[in-house]
Amino acid sequence: MKGINMETLLRIEDLETVFRSDDGEVKAVDGVSFEVGEGEMVGLVGESGCGKSVTALSIMRLIPDPPGRITGGVVRFGGRDLLSLSEKEMRKVRGNEISIVFQEPLSSLNPVFTCGEQVREAIALHQKLGRRASKEKAIEMLRLVRMPDPEKRYKSYPHQMSGGMRQRVMIAMALSCEPKLLIADEPSTALDVSVQAQIMELMLSLRESMEMAVLLITHDLAVVAQMVDRVIVMYAGVVVEEAPLGSLFERPAHPYTEGLLGSIPKLGSRVDRLPSIEGSVPDPLRLPPGCRFSDRCPKRFDRCTEAEPEMFTVSSGHRSRCWLLAESEGS
Repeated sequence: MKGINMETLLRIEDLETVFRSDDGEVKAVDGVSFEVGEGEMVGLVGESGCGKSVTALSIMRLIPDPPGRITGGVVRFGGRDLLSLSEKEMRKVRGNEISIVFQEPLSSLNPVFTCGEQVREAIALHQKLGRRASKEKAIEMLRLVRMPDPEKRYKSYPHQMSGGMRQRVMIAMALSCEPKLLIADEPSTALDVSVQAQIMELMLSLRESMEMAVLLITHDLAVVAQMVDRVIVMYAGVVVEEAPLGSLFERPAHPYTEGLLGSIPKLGSRVDRLPSIEGSVPDPLRLPPGCRFSDRCPKRFDRCTEAEPEMFTVSSGHRSRCWLLAESEGS
């Protein structure tokens, strides 16, 4: 799909999501905008606490209220603004047109039902199939995600399966209605390295065979390098850089992206300690003035603490929120 012009499937414009707390209102997602094309795989990257998962839950309209609520923006999917749909209309979209796979399958699966029954119920609900037909489709989906002995595993409970098998069940459930968009929220983080590789390879294969778009949420740029067409980097609730995969890795334009790339181990190099980004993501109630990355940035200068930068164009399809770009343009 890389390098091919695609119709826009998902367009997010100025999305804002807030959470109420005892100390005040926290803006977890603050004016986020990006697009996902039909059949495209996009990586949404950043440290924990940057707003990636909240963005995903906002797209699906799964923000718990209270304490959270979506306060602004547009989430346009296939020509419809999902934020303007009724809850009944939104339930027809969830699982049917857009599906989501979460980080820890054990907490997402019901422990008192077999895994096969949970896949079958999702199929029966959205595709209106009878018990026999939905069971056959569920076993077919378990086979599609390369579940060993799917007929036997259909009768297994979540606690009887390994982490990798449970994640395959979640993927089977998510793909059972052949969605146009799959949101994968850290789908392999809780798994060991070898199983992570299997799950990522499986998702890549299914994306190609089913011609669906994927929004892959992760903190791991090494995973992104093997999987996606474009990368969106988030920090402290905002998008700080967006670029095609090659451009981002060859010419990162934001110091935060440079820090993330610098922390990836490189084959053949021996170092005592990998580079790291000093400090941590700021408290959303106490954001630094100006650029939100300024208190951790080794390249900051006076302007960085005076005003928040806009998104500047680096090259075609590549934008970055950094005052260094304005300086290079002579602004």
